Amino acid sequence: MATKDVKKLVDEIKNGASSVLPEADLIKKLESGKKLKIKLGCDPTAPDLHLGHTVVLSKMKQFQDMGHEVVFLIGDFTARIGDPTGRSKTRPPLTKEQIESNAATYFEQVKKVLDPSKITVRYNSEWLEKLSFDDIVRLCAKLTLARLIEREDFASRIKNKKSIGFHELLYPMIQAYDSIVLEADIEIGGTDQTFNLLLGRHLQEQFGQEPQVILTMPLLEGLDGVNKMSKSLGNAIGLNDPADDVFGKIMSISDKLMWRYFELLLQTDESEISQMQERIAAGNLNPMSLKKEMAQAVIEKFWSKQEANSACATFESLFQKKDYSKAGEVELPTDLKNPVWIVDLLKALGSVKSSSEAKRLIEGGAVSLDGEQIKDFRAEITHKSGMLVKVGKHRFYRIK
Repeated sequence: MATKDVKKLVDEIKNGASSVLPEADLIKKLESGKKLKIKLGCDPTAPDLHLGHTVVLSKMKQFQDMGHEVVFLIGDFTARIGDPTGRSKTRPPLTKEQIESNAATYFEQVKKVLDPSKITVRYNSEWLEKLSFDDIVRLCAKLTLARLIEREDFASRIKNKKSIGFHELLYPMIQAYDSIVLEADIEIGGTDQTFNLLLGRHLQEQFGQEPQVILTMPLLEGLDGVNKMSKSLGNAIGLNDPADDVFGKIMSISDKLMWRYFELLLQTDESEISQMQERIAAGNLNPMSLKKEMAQAVIEKFWSKQEANSACATFESLFQKKDYSKAGEVELPTDLKNPVWIVDLLKALGSVKSSSEAKRLIEGGAVSLDGEQIKDFRAEITHKSGMLVKVGKHRFYRIK
């Protein structure tokens, strides 16, 4: 491949990425002209992917469009261990049944970004369940404890005298082993995965393979604007969420966070963002109108144009015209108790995924029934047809 063409491809790949390690190896792989194998792993620790995942998936789509092989690896085995990345304590293990249930919907969600006809889907239980104890010992011999505890989260726990499960030390090694089996040329992940990805590169070298190039992508902050988007933190926008809910959630983010969403979800370049900021500062552009445009564009990209237009119309009716007749009707399960615990009511409405998320919203004053704020997490609610439930700033549900 011509040097000029390779340089153009490298610039495209680096656009929006946090780092490419090492860039010289990426150039070498592209110059070879061969079809590269691009790996992205995802542990099914929750049933839904979220908008944060689309940042790396969109980069994978770029490689698809370049004609390379995209491997979406579902970590159904590694999920049993639990990725310790960024955690200050050991993650509770999931059962095999929970993992299988979570993984069942992943491919359908990935299709929102990637071309389904050009995806190779693999499950790492295919090879990890077959490893003997002898295999594990030989694999462990390729690493040192000193290398493993270089990880920031492990080092932090040791410093703070917090326990580390031995199985957690094995996690990055097992994730790295996936790259050996798949013979990955490039592995993509968030910046929080840098250590794990580099370990894959190290082990490939130990096994006589050409080491993979590491491509890290920035992490998308969740609705709180502080932590990375995460289902467990209750700050996520799920790819399976209804479009009306997604629109409301996006409208609830801060004006400051809005620019991050423009950059990472819509790939808006810095110069265009600067122009929009200047127009707002000059009073020529309304931030709320701009955020509505952004919400509509995100939904159109990952859901559909029809759902984006409908969600925008619903939002305008509810929040600008105060016409609550547009609130989505939800039929409660016939076996739901009455009175019912407020948390179970919110779960039945589909407005929360967990009790911890419900508690955070309730104690933050973000839940109201027919205009009356609920602040008691233990409250028992008598529900009735027509009751209007507000969750957060921009989500309404009408009980049917």
